[in-house]
Amino acid sequence: MKPAPFEYEAAHSAAEAVTLLARHGDQAKVLAGGQSLVPMLNLRLARPGVVVDINGAAELDYLRESGGTLAVGALARQRGLERWAADHSPLIAEALRLVGHIAIRTRGTVVGNLVHADPASELPAVLVCLDGAVVVRGPSGERVIGAADLYLAPLTTSLAADEVAVEARFSLPPAGAGWGFAEVARRHGDFALAGAVAVVRLGADGRVAEARLSFFGVGGTPVRGVAGERTLAGQAPTLERVRDAARAAAAALSPDADLHATAEYRKRVAAVLAERTLSAAVERCGRPA
Repeated sequence: MKPAPFEYEAAHSAAEAVTLLARHGDQAKVLAGGQSLVPMLNLRLARPGVVVDINGAAELDYLRESGGTLAVGALARQRGLERWAADHSPLIAEALRLVGHIAIRTRGTVVGNLVHADPASELPAVLVCLDGAVVVRGPSGERVIGAADLYLAPLTTSLAADEVAVEARFSLPPAGAGWGFAEVARRHGDFALAGAVAVVRLGADGRVAEARLSFFGVGGTPVRGVAGERTLAGQAPTLERVRDAARAAAAALSPDADLHATAEYRKRVAAVLAERTLSAAVERCGRPA
């Protein structure tokens, strides 16, 4: 397998990357970790005229947490975040554990995974569940795109051709909130046939003060389980209420069928995974992270 011919440009800063993207427009692709782009190049599923390598932009390699928000630079590797999250965010750590294999996570970047926008990938669904955002930079300056507005279709985001994603921001679950994460895949490291992410926070009265639920692998983008969140809001998190919320969220899904699974199967599995993750989140409420 060999890629189609392309020109190579190395950017040594985010500003230089923006200049190169502005010059080459939609003929350019950004290379960071390369764990998605390189296979697509080799299979000729992507045929850019220019590859802009941002690995020289050292300023983009960082993890910073402040005020409950985790900022991840565009060159921070998945394995680095996985190690950080092991002590600070068990939800993110669990999601990353299921992203490919350790060799992929050692090279692959968090931001690259997010903006690749594979609908069966774990991290985009985590970003959606945590009301996160991606910071992008272009010739007109910098803007922040919320997760709800980032994903448009499979492998398609709202970034312009001359913009580069420089940072991801995750709103970490508050103290006392519980979390759940589950997926079904044929083998460890495979893309999920269906998956769910949940965060639940209880009020002083024991009722649900906040519930967040998202799905992956069951649509063209990560899907927020709004119907399930509404079913739980302000209610006592009984087993029956959690089951009703999971069913309501799954009923609103419109998954596609493919050679791996039927739409009906994905919808049924999504309901089961939603119930598991919401139940786990409720059970973890009040525990130390």
